[in-house]
Amino acid sequence: MVVPAPDLPARVRIHEVGARDGLQNEKIAVPTEVKAEFIRRLADAGLTTVEATSFVHPKWVPQLADAEELFPRVRDLSGVALPVLVPNRRGLERALALGADRIAVFASATESFAKANLNRTVDESLSVFEPVVREAKDAGAHVRGYVSMCFGDPWEGAVPLHQVARVCTALRDMGCDELSLGDTIGVATPGHVQELLNLLNEEGVPTDEIGVHFHDTYGQALANTYAALEHGVTTVDASAGGLGGCPYAKSATGNLATEDLVWMLHGLGIETGVDLARLTATSVWMAAHLDRPSPSRTVRALSHKEQ
Repeated sequence: MVVPAPDLPARVRIHEVGARDGLQNEKIAVPTEVKAEFIRRLADAGLTTVEATSFVHPKWVPQLADAEELFPRVRDLSGVALPVLVPNRRGLERALALGADRIAVFASATESFAKANLNRTVDESLSVFEPVVREAKDAGAHVRGYVSMCFGDPWEGAVPLHQVARVCTALRDMGCDELSLGDTIGVATPGHVQELLNLLNEEGVPTDEIGVHFHDTYGQALANTYAALEHGVTTVDASAGGLGGCPYAKSATGNLATEDLVWMLHGLGIETGVDLARLTATSVWMAAHLDRPSPSRTVRALSHKEQ
């Protein structure tokens, strides 16, 4: 039953991360053709932004070592944006050589996570990203800046809001078109989300350039998403079937499941363009390849009803 709530966006763009963030931690190598079929099925379900892969060194993320083989198999999908993550200029060169036109860089709001994930300080990592963003923009690419540990850090605890804002404004000043605020270990609560969004607006970052990326460690991902919607955010990251976590933050559980997000949005009368039945079938299909059930509550509920 659709019951709209007042003052929420009419439409939300889901930034699907299952094929990259969702699969990157899988211990068993997922065949390239399975990944390509996963992306095609996600697109067929109506998702218009599907993050395809990462051009990181294979030593760091072995699951994504097939980026050069995978991306050409999906790059011609009609009407679908296929962002790719790049860690440095070499990664950018590899991505641009294959025709990628949407690039993402991955920064940290905390020193501990920057050291663990990037092997650099926050400022050193920003210095690395500056030429990457500039060259990507010179090549005509759209650039997204991920900011991890925006709400809490497993080593440092609560993260001061001004610390997050400093990294966000630095990425925006470099030329990033969009920022994704990551609750990497899933500790945010709705008031915290609103406070950070208010501060970013005060610092000159408009809401229409902000996306949110929540993990469901404490069951708060949908509540936090709702708080962001109330603020006017219209881009929400999610992972089909709730796949994913973070290899450098062991307390991080899965991403917000795309199906759970779509169920809530559609119930609020918010358009997504996503066919929930096709999306659920896709996650069931991928779960079979991974030989385990999907953690998404919506996937489990709808799959049970069909049996």
